[in-house]
Amino acid sequence: MRSKIFLSAFLFLIFGITPVSAQQSEPQDVAQAKPAQQPTPKPAEPPKVQFPDDKPLGAAGPSRDKKPTVEDAEFKVIEDRWRIGIPDDPRFRKGNIINPYRQNVLKGDYPIIGQHTFLNVTLASESDFTVRRLPVPQDVNSQNPGSFEFFGRGRQEVFNQNFIFSMDLFHGDASFKPVDWRFKVTGIANINVLNTRELGITNIDVRRGRLRQDGFNSIEEVFFEYRLGDTTKLLPFLRGKGSRKGRSPEFDTTSIRVGIQPFTSDFRGFIFSDSNLGARLFGNFQNNRWQYNLAYFHMIQKETNSGLNTINFAETSFRNQQVYIANIFRQDTFVLGYTTQFSLHYSDDLPSTEYDLNGFLVRPAKIGLVRPHRVRSGYLGWTGDGHFGRINITHALYQTIGRDSFNQIANRATRINAQMAAAELSVDYDWLRYRAAVFYSSGDADPTDGTARGFDAILDNTSFAGGKFSFWNSQGIRLTQTGAALVEPRSLIPSLRSSKIQGQANFVNPGLTLYNAGVDADLTPKLRGFVNYNYLRFNRTESLERVLFQPNIRHDIGHDLGVGFIYRPLLNENILVVGGASGLRPGTGFTDIYTSNCDGTPGGCGARRPTLWSTFVTLKFVY
Repeated sequence: MRSKIFLSAFLFLIFGITPVSAQQSEPQDVAQAKPAQQPTPKPAEPPKVQFPDDKPLGAAGPSRDKKPTVEDAEFKVIEDRWRIGIPDDPRFRKGNIINPYRQNVLKGDYPIIGQHTFLNVTLASESDFTVRRLPVPQDVNSQNPGSFEFFGRGRQEVFNQNFIFSMDLFHGDASFKPVDWRFKVTGIANINVLNTRELGITNIDVRRGRLRQDGFNSIEEVFFEYRLGDTTKLLPFLRGKGSRKGRSPEFDTTSIRVGIQPFTSDFRGFIFSDSNLGARLFGNFQNNRWQYNLAYFHMIQKETNSGLNTINFAETSFRNQQVYIANIFRQDTFVLGYTTQFSLHYSDDLPSTEYDLNGFLVRPAKIGLVRPHRVRSGYLGWTGDGHFGRINITHALYQTIGRDSFNQIANRATRINAQMAAAELSVDYDWLRYRAAVFYSSGDADPTDGTARGFDAILDNTSFAGGKFSFWNSQGIRLTQTGAALVEPRSLIPSLRSSKIQGQANFVNPGLTLYNAGVDADLTPKLRGFVNYNYLRFNRTESLERVLFQPNIRHDIGHDLGVGFIYRPLLNENILVVGGASGLRPGTGFTDIYTSNCDGTPGGCGARRPTLWSTFVTLKFVY
């Protein structure tokens, strides 16, 4: 028996074989005593939990989360990362659809399509009421028959109302990088009213009376923007020294925008600032140290009384003018906080004839021999904006060259050679900012020599030397018995052009030197006040003498003083109240232009030298 057991153990250890006899010799009761193998139990399912149906804090719109609210106790799948619910808590204030400063699906805080497409809707109302006194002519159809004065009563009341609707649909993580694409539409419904004291101001037909009421609907923006990609991939030569295997360590992008779009070519709008039809390539490089723009505009005609684009669902009107602009900015030049810019502008304004809606000839200007002509002008400019330590600085310098096929003041073709310069210095002391500035535009000393030396812009919208709180900058002053203006609204240049928005640039003009001083005061967090002073002089008066057939016009324009305020009752831009008053005390040169030759004679047959003034208030509501 022992030998069998030994043999079995030896065979099992060596070959893993158990003799049959050994297997059969196992007692039957032992085999029956082995328990049956039980199946492996399945793991217990985690308990289901009903999560609370918490709502986002803002007006989020319908959720994109399609998963059921019953999930595992340990986690919940949230597909809509924007609309995460927040439990009710008295410390949190819920948003609603009518509050644009709470999170709102209509203000681009939550995606409207998928997870990366947003919508921003803007509704605005801008109401402007102005009362002013300007020098106006009193012609044979005077409102006061029998009057002997050449100049009439210049008081005017102007009301302008814009209702603005804008829709901006864009795609991308805009908080971290430029949008991948954008489609934007902005429409404006305008109502404007002008009430004067004299005839022939509101319309060339004096039978229309002294009151003009008008309205116009316009599309001021409709464009598509697309991000072309990384600047260093599109323009490999901009990768810089840090590039490795053709890859730049910096994230810089380039985009293109096509359609009716706003564009201001420099810091203060000296040369071109408008919303018009065009194409624009823009981007940055070297970690956003440099930015650039390449723009082309096929200019749309402007509506006379509203100043809006003559494009809507019923009509589109173009004028024969092309504008090309290229500029480049460099941040932190010389010191941190100062940005410099170099720019090129070119305008090709072809011959055309145009009467405005009030019956006045605006192209070509009603001066001298009226003949359609072509104006080609190029601008080379250097501007800057920023600060050197505590000193804030803004400056501009432009050289203009070109040709005018027939200048009506010179009565011949002219070669353009003109200059412009501007500089503003300011310093902040607590809640006060003290400003000092100078502006210069060259004038033409000899209107008939074939060289036009008076500076003019393409379509400026100047914010300088007081802006809307300056009488000279905010009001249009027209020359009597001519089809030209001495200066146009939102411009500093005495260009003698028929209209800034509808006329052609004129480079035979007197030019201007302006000295400015002012104080900006943050009176409260809601209220800012302004005090502004300008002293103005013509640089040359020969072109004025030729236009007005009046010799010995002096250079002194006068003293311009203005005050104003900006009030933000909600500490944001949703409600804005802007008001101000300004006046021009005429100097000897202005008096020479706008008084009768017999002024001061016994009996007073001519107009005295009046003080011109303007007051305005603007209310703006934005959603």
